[in-house]
Amino acid sequence: TAEKVAGGYLLNGTKQFITNAGEAGLYTVIVLTDKTKGARGVSAILVEKGTPGFTFGKKEKKMGIRASATGELIFRNCHVPEENLIGKDGLGFVQAMRLFDQSRPGIGAQAVGIAQGALEVAVDYAQQRIQFGHPIITLPVVQDMLAEMAIQVEAARALVYAAARTVDSGARKITEESAMAKVFASDVAMKVTTDAVQICGGTGYMKDYPVEKMMRDAKITQIYEGANQVLRSAIAGELRKRKAKTE
Repeated sequence: TAEKVAGGYLLNGTKQFITNAGEAGLYTVIVLTDKTKGARGVSAILVEKGTPGFTFGKKEKKMGIRASATGELIFRNCHVPEENLIGKDGLGFVQAMRLFDQSRPGIGAQAVGIAQGALEVAVDYAQQRIQFGHPIITLPVVQDMLAEMAIQVEAARALVYAAARTVDSGARKITEESAMAKVFASDVAMKVTTDAVQICGGTGYMKDYPVEKMMRDAKITQIYEGANQVLRSAIAGELRKRKAKTE
């Protein structure tokens, strides 16, 4: 929460699962400035590292993306000046939603990169692994898996590029395309990395080989910047709005 006081705001509370917690020097915090106004009572405030009353909790031990620090932000009577308010009071929720619309294709791009890497490892392994006197890439079941993986990766890449072009165009309504790109690409990344581990067999399950890490890294793309289940609801909502306009 953020209480309005002389010269600024007094912040109290915690925020969990924050990327670069403790590493970044500046934090954009979405805070509740008016409990009576719902979403219109939320504001965005900048808080500098080292501000009195602003500390960090423990770093999380994650399944994947372990090179990226994730932790807790703790505010205890942390005073920030009024000039640190981003935009106007009460617009924090709207600002956050617009930011997510713009950033979700980036998560899609992350997912495509992970999937592409897993596909390349799987192809290399299938060409080198000999079974019954032949590389396993000659087996129809492996060929089918690799082909489907490649198709899905390219489809995800195309959708991410399309969403990114829409964002870059300055279009106002980008929620649907942005969410679609993130959802589809992240689901593809999870499927492709899982199949890559399967193709590589016992070797793929070992930490000495890269695909198990790729599979762990892929999972977060289905969760952050809006869980895929939530985004599917958002996409359906946009479809309903569009249908209502034509009736």
